Amino acid sequence: MKNKKVKFQDWGLVNYQEAWDHQEQLFSEIVRSKVQNRTLNPINPTDNYLVFAEHPHVYTLGKSGKPENLLLNEADLLIKQANYYKINRGGDITYHGPGQLVGYPILDLDNFFTDIHLYLRTLEEAVILTLADYGIAAGRYPGFTGVWLDAENSKARKICALGVRCSRWVTMHGFAFNVNPDLSYFKNIVPCGINDKDVTSMERELGEKVDINEVKKILRQHISVLFEMDILV
Repeated sequence: MKNKKVKFQDWGLVNYQEAWDHQEQLFSEIVRSKVQNRTLNPINPTDNYLVFAEHPHVYTLGKSGKPENLLLNEADLLIKQANYYKINRGGDITYHGPGQLVGYPILDLDNFFTDIHLYLRTLEEAVILTLADYGIAAGRYPGFTGVWLDAENSKARKICALGVRCSRWVTMHGFAFNVNPDLSYFKNIVPCGINDKDVTSMERELGEKVDINEVKKILRQHISVLFEMDILV
């Protein structure tokens, strides 16, 4: 039985380790349900979650990433009041911090579609549509994940990074959408392992701070439509 009902949770500003642990708990519960369903008839519908959060300053390195893409040592991290974690998502290194909207869709893709590339492209599309609502033209950069501005020329700059984990068609981790973050923290890494492209934010592009709660509502609506979700708030 497919279940397109999605429980929405806004965790607010939360320590990265705490959020990671909570993600792992929800992820494991869904996987456990899927395993149990092999012996059940009828099966129990699996849960789905969409989580939004912000984090204190933190750098995370994906399992395929290169540690040397973090340009800070332990003493530097203390000065910057930033943490560093090696984690189990795909992708290289990225930064999370206040003013950045982090999304964690913890979904059983058997309830939607079992195509990880379509999953990533659909998340990107939700961000692209959200930016369009603010008059910002965004798109994709061939060969790279994420959402970009001016991807077709030398001014290419990234506004949203993606990095996910998927096992038994259950997802975790997700996207990092730059609304109003302190972009100087990106200078301490080679973002996503790409050393010749800039990083930007909605605030930088619009010349003013943006109401992140408004962005959350708009983005959540686009995600719900594109995935044909019934989001439970």
